[in-house]
Amino acid sequence: MRKIVSEVSAELPVHLSDIEEAATLLKPVIERTQVEHSRALSSQLNSEVFFKCENLQRSGSFKVRGAYVRMAKLTDDEKARGVVAASAGNHAQGVALAAAALGISARIYMPLGAALPKVTATRSRGAEVVLHGATVDEALAEAKRYAEETGAVFVHPFDNPDIIAGQGTIGLEILEQVPDVDTIIVGVGGGGLLAGIAVAVREMEAKLGRKIRIIGVQAEHAAAYPPSLAADALVPLKKVSTIADGIAVGRPGQLPFDIIKELVDDVHTVSEDDIARALIFLMERNKLVVEPAGSVPLAAVMNQALKEKYGDLGTTVCVLSGGNIDPMLMLKVIQRGLSAAGRYMTIRLMLTDRPGELTTISKIISDNDANVTGVNYTGASGALSMGEVFITIDMETKGHEHCKQVQAALSEAGYEPVVVY
Repeated sequence: MRKIVSEVSAELPVHLSDIEEAATLLKPVIERTQVEHSRALSSQLNSEVFFKCENLQRSGSFKVRGAYVRMAKLTDDEKARGVVAASAGNHAQGVALAAAALGISARIYMPLGAALPKVTATRSRGAEVVLHGATVDEALAEAKRYAEETGAVFVHPFDNPDIIAGQGTIGLEILEQVPDVDTIIVGVGGGGLLAGIAVAVREMEAKLGRKIRIIGVQAEHAAAYPPSLAADALVPLKKVSTIADGIAVGRPGQLPFDIIKELVDDVHTVSEDDIARALIFLMERNKLVVEPAGSVPLAAVMNQALKEKYGDLGTTVCVLSGGNIDPMLMLKVIQRGLSAAGRYMTIRLMLTDRPGELTTISKIISDNDANVTGVNYTGASGALSMGEVFITIDMETKGHEHCKQVQAALSEAGYEPVVVY
């Protein structure tokens, strides 16, 4: 990252005055989302950690902030032409909610693989939903084509000054709700949220008389910002693959990028397992339902990478950007998160197909205090000889050391367990 400037450049596309104007526009529309203290995480890190709960925002994410500001500032003629947008879910719902509040017709393109609950929620707010393309980028291209063809106003999910200003209102709220904040951590897709918060915080620093660390976080398989910042130019990714669909963006927005490279301290990446562990932690310890994209700031805190680089983070606020998670995805993420924490293990064994073998295996697992939750076996494999079967066993465990104990016990009994999860 470049060295943080002492004041915000006048050449940047968004300033504190824009964000303050956006905050006024949003007062009758959005929720001033709460800030939750995490006692468990604060104890682990020996510093205070708070969550800014945009997962509890109207439409389930921060996206309504930017969408409403962008659309409220349209002319009467533009409003009459309607709006068009593209999104995997959160921006779609934000645009649909804003359009309903402002009396504007909305057409929204969503990729064919978009989660059914997000598609249903978007339609329920009165927007016309068109499923198109395999990715958000393909849906975006079609939305832009439709805008050019019909004159509808294209509402970009992040690359627009009004969108950035709307998202920046979260920064103002954080400074009011946690006035002694030292570090703010934000998930990053296209960059509109991080850019808006960065502008708000940096311009307020002069009044506060102190510096605040601002860190962005991306999923490691959807991380376009680190190479782009290193090259000082937009570097699109060839492939994006992550459970955090809300930040699965292959190319940063130009306006957010210009802001982030000047005002943000760093952008880190986290693994899929890091994200899953964070989501589980939020559910168990704070009783919060957060989608994978919303849990990436916490993932960066929990994996200790930030602490190793910066030492004491001080009073920290993690922005939980959204809570719109498909229940089917939640099941998969929970399983992955438990597995990553050593609390769930699936093993595969090759057994001789004779009476009593499964009883023997079950007794070994039971004697080592693990709980079997599922068993499956097959004899249809080219890797097997006659009289052999593959058996897959799911079990609840009590941590990584316990997993090793169970594996060792099976090995000592002459079996060769292979960990699947």
